[in-house]
Amino acid sequence: MSTLSWIIACIYLLCLGALTVYGIHRIALLFWIRRKEKPIPTGLDTWTPTILVQLPIFNEPHVVVRLIDAAACMDWPLDALEIQVLDDSNDQSTSMAQRRVEHWEQQGRKISLIRRESRVGYKAGALAYGLRKSQSEFVAIFDADFIPPKDFLRKMMPSISAPEVGLVQARWSHLNRTQNWLTRTQATLLDGHFVIEHTARYRAKRFFNFNGTAGIWRRQCIEEAGGWSHDTVTEDLDLSYRAQLLGWNFVYRVDVTAPAELPSSMRAFLQQQHRWTKGTVQTALKLLRPILTSKFSLGIRLEAVNHLTMVAAYPLVLLLSMLLPLSIAARTHLISDGAQWVDMLVVACTTGSIGLFYGQTIRQAGGRLSSQWRDILMAMIVGIGMSPNQTIAFLEGLFSSDATFVRTPKSGTGRATAIPKIRVGAQACTTLMAFYYIGTVIWAVHAQYWMSLPFICIFGLGYTAVSLSLFLEGWKPVANTEMDAVHVSK
Repeated sequence: MSTLSWIIACIYLLCLGALTVYGIHRIALLFWIRRKEKPIPTGLDTWTPTILVQLPIFNEPHVVVRLIDAAACMDWPLDALEIQVLDDSNDQSTSMAQRRVEHWEQQGRKISLIRRESRVGYKAGALAYGLRKSQSEFVAIFDADFIPPKDFLRKMMPSISAPEVGLVQARWSHLNRTQNWLTRTQATLLDGHFVIEHTARYRAKRFFNFNGTAGIWRRQCIEEAGGWSHDTVTEDLDLSYRAQLLGWNFVYRVDVTAPAELPSSMRAFLQQQHRWTKGTVQTALKLLRPILTSKFSLGIRLEAVNHLTMVAAYPLVLLLSMLLPLSIAARTHLISDGAQWVDMLVVACTTGSIGLFYGQTIRQAGGRLSSQWRDILMAMIVGIGMSPNQTIAFLEGLFSSDATFVRTPKSGTGRATAIPKIRVGAQACTTLMAFYYIGTVIWAVHAQYWMSLPFICIFGLGYTAVSLSLFLEGWKPVANTEMDAVHVSK
């Protein structure tokens, strides 16, 4: 029993140590964000290079008209602006898009609907295909759930005027932030990425990535970096790192926002997060060696490694969750009641750093902690609760060469959409963990482990909230139009 107790305690502390490293990194980002950034170039009102706006869509009947209309209304000289609707749809989205394209053609816009014979390469394939049909110097990209503001190009283009700048990325804002508790939580999580992480990395002169939408590329940068590749499901992250490894500079504009729709169901949210995690692992396997052997400073390389491996926190959280009750019992057996103080250290090093991070996120975004503190708690809870789903994504990225792109369904304002299914294993594991922690809470109260109870409750709430949400949404399959049978292998 003593040997087993030591093994459990040691594995638990190793997981905790690894998560603490990521927690320390979050604190470092809060210091980096205080650095000053370069001023935005001025006096470029007469600079009007050619811009290609690409709108990749696949079965988006609820939002396609809104997207095309917003893109067509952007302020830029008509003779220097080209719009491509890259349509891979196999539903009514195509006819809806065609009507809007024809409408804007009659209004003098240079706009076209581009379709391919097959959906090979998914979004990356569509972007590459459209780029070959244009000679524009710059490329702006918007996903179907975005509404590009009218002044987007006017605000963003000065930041990419310098010849060494290959990309300028805008911040995402959220159309349906207040729709429900899940959209509020997602908004908090994404604000952490865009308000803190991107800003900190940019100001500290570290690598950061294009987010697949709401950004403008220099065409030369795309081509020199090898173009769009579809051997991962995060083609945006992949191209971003390849370009920066060649020496291209990126600019982040936290002051420019592009409104977008958040997934309003737990299943859609987990499907999106699964793709992002899986693709990050695929990109890490592809690029970690070139990053580590590059000529860049040690600080830049270490930050890039941290960025591409942060998704490893999900399997660590899941393993920590499994071991926590066993560890409490094991440590109590080994060193009596003093073992419970370890869990207070856990709260300080992990949940404490998360609380500070998202608290600063809310402040930087102009919010009020007094009214949004619940969003911080929910961000912690959901982050824990989705760890089984993300662990499966992590393992798929690690061991599978499949690069099938599964879109996140969009509903548009006030509309309903099909709720996608998630992997049965992810839902089953989440449910089992919920019951596991219900039993753990009862045991901890009975055994009077009061110092460990807050941490146990956070884990229990996470798994219960996600599991209950999935149960209430029902076991509804994805419609045939939501997925594509084409698979792309590395």
